[in-house]
Order: sequence, then structure tokens, then C-alpha cells
Amino acid sequence: MTLPRIGFPVLLQSFFHQRLLTERGASAQTIASYRDTFELLMRYLEQHTSRTPSALTIEDLDASTILAFLDYLETKRGNSPRTRNLRLTAIRSFMRYASVRDPTALPVAQRILAISSKRFDRPALVYLSRAEIEALLEAPDRSTWSGQRDGVLLAVLYNTGARVSEVAGLRVSDVLLDRESALLLHGKGRKERVIPLWKSTAKLLRSWLIRIDRRPDAPVFPNRAGKNMSRSGVEQRLRLALRGASEKCPSLKGRRISPHTIRHTTAMHLLQSGVDITVIAMWLGHEDTATTHQYVEADLAMKEAALKRIDDPAAKSVRFKANDRLLAFLEAL
Repeated sequence: MTLPRIGFPVLLQSFFHQRLLTERGASAQTIASYRDTFELLMRYLEQHTSRTPSALTIEDLDASTILAFLDYLETKRGNSPRTRNLRLTAIRSFMRYASVRDPTALPVAQRILAISSKRFDRPALVYLSRAEIEALLEAPDRSTWSGQRDGVLLAVLYNTGARVSEVAGLRVSDVLLDRESALLLHGKGRKERVIPLWKSTAKLLRSWLIRIDRRPDAPVFPNRAGKNMSRSGVEQRLRLALRGASEKCPSLKGRRISPHTIRHTTAMHLLQSGVDITVIAMWLGHEDTATTHQYVEADLAMKEAALKRIDDPAAKSVRFKANDRLLAFLEAL
């Protein structure tokens, strides 16, 4: 007996509504990331098959096509291997679901699930010095509405070490200024954490809140339309502040600074101030302290770099020279 087939559009809609929302209760960030993946994939397939997304079938998503799409993300869109792997994760998740809902999709799904994630070199951790972060925090023009917002936004990013999505999604009800000053952050996997505020940050927030909509669900950092700032909007305002800060702090010129750089800066400054790594992990919302350990490694690397500037007082060691041809071959590798 031939099994009835389920069309690709039905499978994809069911994947989002049934699998992600109903069964897994996926966060808004996960839904948005998976949505973006399939929007990019649908546009890519539409160009290369001349068929509308609604007319696609599971067979159109074969392994060779997915590999070509992943290559397109890196070569044409300039995405990093990390972003490529995130897109592949979303596609794999859909294929696992599709193979259960429609067993006839299993052969296609198995070949896609066999595609491995791309390994990549982890870039050196970038963070700002105390002088650099101070110059950046002072850069926004406080004589304008947007400049005042940017000044408070950058101060909150540095104080909390929050992800850009967490800060962009802040609501007025998340600002706690009654008894103790703190922010309620909504992190990955629907996990929440409360981060204390410096007096200076709390003062900035009090002054800012009287200038915006005070309803509990209103955004703390609205754009001109009164909506939450987007990730790209925050990044654009950071670039503007960076240009101003570079004039007073030349070491910032030509640097590629992102909101995540400020997150790294917060972690490094906490570490250098003697804060325990487990506390830093909770502060940043890391599930595993192994993720936070990168800051310890970065700090040690900084110390080693300083040590290399000083000549070793000990006599220089003589490099071993092998007299056997096979050993010489291995030594030369």
C-alpha cells in the first residue's frame, strides 16, 4: 500500500506551529532564527528552480541543493561558518520532523542529516580597555532624543553584559528601580536573570523613563516609531557612537566593535576585578562555565603577551638536531 504524501508547504507550516510552538515551546528568538533560515532557503530555491515556494517538494531540498545553499551563504552573502552551521541546524531540525510525519521523506532527510557542521577557527576574543569603553559611553550626543537613548542603551549593555536581543527586547516592566536597582533580562531558552545596576546606570534609566511611554509592555529603547529597536538598529547606533569616540580615543579607529564586543568587555572587566568565574557565568546567562572559561584564557594570553616583551634572563636553549634521516624528516614537519 502506498503511503499518502504530505506536501512540503504543509510540513513546513506544521513544523513551526506544531513542533516548535506547541511541542517544544520554542522561544521567540529561536522562531525568528528558523524563520529567517527558511526565508533565505525559499528565495534561493525560487531563483534556482524557477518555482514558487508553495510549489516546492521535499525532493527539491536534496543534500546537494542544501550544500549549494550553505556555500551560497558563505560566498555570496558573506556569512561566517558559525552562521552557516546555525542555518544547517534549523534545516536538520525540520528534516527530522518531516521524516517522522512523512516516512517517504526519510531518504532525503537521511542524506541531509549526514551533512556535517563546518569546523572553524575561533577568533581571538576582542574587548575594550577601560579608557576605550569610557570614550564609547560618552560619545552619544545628549542634546538629541536619540542621543540620550543611545547613551542609556550603551550604559545598560556595559553594565549588564546582555546580548543585543535581550536589551532590544527590554520592557518598562523589566526595569526594577523601587527598592534595589536591577534589570530583568529574558535570555535564551526562556531563561530569565536579574542583573544589578550601578547607581549611575539606574540614574540614567530614571531620567530616560520619564521621556518614553511608561506602560509596562512598552519598549525601554524604542525607535522613532515607538517599536523595539532591531538588532541592526542597535548596531547602527553603536557604529555612530564609535565614530565619535574614535576622535577622542585613537585606539578605537578602524576597530570592528559590535554589541557582543561590549558583552565581552563586561566579562573581562569583571574577571580582572576579581569576580569569580561562576558568578560571571550567571551574570552573562551562560549554561556552562566552560563557555565563560574563554575569558580566563584571554586574560592569560594578555599576560603572556606582556611577558614576551621582556627578554628571558635564562640562557637560550639549543634546538635539538636529529642525526637520523627519519627523525630529521619528522622534526622538519
